[in-house]
Amino acid sequence: MPDSSKRPPRLILASSSRYRRELLERLRVPFDVIVPAIDETPRAGETPEMTALRLAEVKARAVAAGLAGDERTLVIGSDQVATYDGHQIGKPGSHEKALTQLQGMRGREVLFHSAICLFDSRSADAQTVDVVTRVRFRDLPDAALDAYLRAETPYDCAGSAKAEGLGIALLDAIESDDPTALIGLPLIALTRMLLAACYPLLGAR
Repeated sequence: MPDSSKRPPRLILASSSRYRRELLERLRVPFDVIVPAIDETPRAGETPEMTALRLAEVKARAVAAGLAGDERTLVIGSDQVATYDGHQIGKPGSHEKALTQLQGMRGREVLFHSAICLFDSRSADAQTVDVVTRVRFRDLPDAALDAYLRAETPYDCAGSAKAEGLGIALLDAIESDDPTALIGLPLIALTRMLLAACYPLLGAR
């Protein structure tokens, strides 16, 4: 019988986002996906950073709470909140709302708070961090914004723009310590957490 103590912990991504799933696949590690059932409404008085950090941890803990057995599992929760001039920006969900978002952000700097949590089901240890990306949008006319939205339909993205795709044409500058954070899952922060949790990335223990 194989020695279970030598197997790496099970890895679970607590997310419904296909973008986060595609990012995690870059690490070439096996993982499962479980969608957490939580209320993602911001709380009164919360800063964008507080909202993102809380929801990232709540997602991870919610999935961990539903696991059966005593197998050590590392659960990844993540949440992204965009903000400018004190306004929080969520996923638009429609063309009209996306256009309104882009109109409000043009010519402005927008902060994207990409929070991540790695929750250890055995120790109940939760590593959390908020990775901030500063994005400056170009001052483009309505016709250009409308054309972009019809070409890429980014209605499931906070901020209504896919920086990894055609949405880069809307941006004047991006400042971040982690280029994957803006897409939705900060991989530099995550790999740091996985190594701290003794997960064998690249064969390391």
